Amino acid sequence: MAASTTRIATSNGRRYMTQLCKHWAHKFEVAHDENQGLVPFSPDRRCRMAADAEGLTLTIEVEDAEHMERMQGVVIDHLKRFAFREDLGEVAWTAVP
Repeated sequence: MAASTTRIATSNGRRYMTQLCKHWAHKFEVAHDENQGLVPFSPDRRCRMAADAEGLTLTIEVEDAEHMERMQGVVIDHLKRFAFREDLGEVAWTAVP
């Protein structure tokens, strides 16, 4: 399983995580609480989220690394839709060893 992560600095991390989880809960078996979320897009692709007062950490896990860039784009595009009032800055993904 390949994984990559990014940290978004925002005071609205919990709100954005909740919005993302509720949005995707219509299609997937999403699990979330106040601080963490998990969106299983398929058996071989998922997004883990962790939110706190300073930001939101997103971790994408995919079985086939060829799908990584697409999944990163899907997650960030959705996040930016919910955060349209806020400039989230440049998003830099880092491979998780």
